[in-house]
Amino acid sequence: MDDPLLLARAQFGLNIAFHILFPSLTIALAWILLGFRVAYHRTGDAGWLKTYKLWTKIFALTFAMGVVTGIVMSFQFGTNWPGFMNRVGAIAGPLLGYEVLTAFFLEATFLGVMLFGMNRVPPWAHIGATALVALGTSLSAFWILALNSWMQTPAGHVLDGRQWIAGDWLAVVFNPSFPYRFTHMMIASGLTAAFVVAGLSAWRLLGAPSDALARRTLRVGVLVAAVLSPVQAVVGDFHGLNTLEHQPAKIAAVEAIWHTEKGVPLVLFAIPNATTRTNDYAIEIPYGASLILKHDANAQLTGLDAFGKDHPPVAPVFFAFRIMVGIGVAMIAVSWFSAWATRRGAPAPRWLLWTLAGFTFSGWAATLAGWIVTEIGRQPWLVQGVLRTAEAVGEISGAELGASLTGYALTYATLFVAYMVVLTHLAGAGAEAAAAKPLPGASAAGAAAD
Repeated sequence: MDDPLLLARAQFGLNIAFHILFPSLTIALAWILLGFRVAYHRTGDAGWLKTYKLWTKIFALTFAMGVVTGIVMSFQFGTNWPGFMNRVGAIAGPLLGYEVLTAFFLEATFLGVMLFGMNRVPPWAHIGATALVALGTSLSAFWILALNSWMQTPAGHVLDGRQWIAGDWLAVVFNPSFPYRFTHMMIASGLTAAFVVAGLSAWRLLGAPSDALARRTLRVGVLVAAVLSPVQAVVGDFHGLNTLEHQPAKIAAVEAIWHTEKGVPLVLFAIPNATTRTNDYAIEIPYGASLILKHDANAQLTGLDAFGKDHPPVAPVFFAFRIMVGIGVAMIAVSWFSAWATRRGAPAPRWLLWTLAGFTFSGWAATLAGWIVTEIGRQPWLVQGVLRTAEAVGEISGAELGASLTGYALTYATLFVAYMVVLTHLAGAGAEAAAAKPLPGASAAGAAAD
């Protein structure tokens, strides 16, 4: 494989897929940490402090991984995709700059106070620092999703020579898909963090069934997931309707609708056949797609034939969407049952602990599947209707890209294994062990100041 375009896409796909694992966890985990910190301040229960210390270490580790991988990813805009910055850099550059100025600096500044300042600042200042870190993670998501949404549904831009510039920044930021995409991603982060908290707590309880603090955090995780998972289903439906309006080719690929027709069935499973433009071994619900997408069983839906060659590859988008939805449905079932099974402090049965442990990183799997739908579903456009992916790729040779892709893959595999070893070690040791080895500046003497 020596196609520079394909290799450049594969390399950037690897980078963004690895990077997104960490922000998708830290965005919501920061708010959960704030809840632990406030709970300790209000109740004086030392258990909340121990819990806070454990999850602060997990947050710091994950945050560091996100920063490192994010820096690497940003360099690829210039090395692999110079056409992107040359054509739309006047829009992308400021949005990325706003993310650094308003979000990253906020996180980086107050993260030090949050991690090392418990016995150096008053309680209100330490709680405030934790809140500002949480706000910073959300602001970061705001600006990144504003740029990504603009690439999906561009608005507010005008052509200045060969370069696109912002004619209306409000229209650029609050483009048609931004509210849906931002809300969907924030809830996805909440579910990711909730299942990580519940799953790692379950992992601890499998080895130490009497750990009361792990039972407490397991309960927090399943309750958050039980609330957010059905909300995500509703938000996802609205997001899908918005995508149908602005990116009909993506929806046609998601549903494997090859031909424009009325009364389109909902394909539950099939093997899309790009050669014959049919769905092999299809399991369908008659009129289902028309009913869901247009709320009319006989409504006409635009098929892929209406877009000529300007539509995404069907198979990866089709399967990724079903993986995402399948995980979402399973999240609802597991979180609701877990919330019921652990009501009034009841211990979770061992089989349920294993189930929750198995679902620890289900949020990551769903997020990656969703991003495959989002990014591959936009092809062949890098900026929908404005800039084609092939027009933005650099002049790096296939051999150079292949070598660097291999290097990235090996490096990221090593980092991921190291991250998982540390993460499971921290979770397996429990909150008591984390409190016994506090971060510098987070000593028991500082805790007494509360």
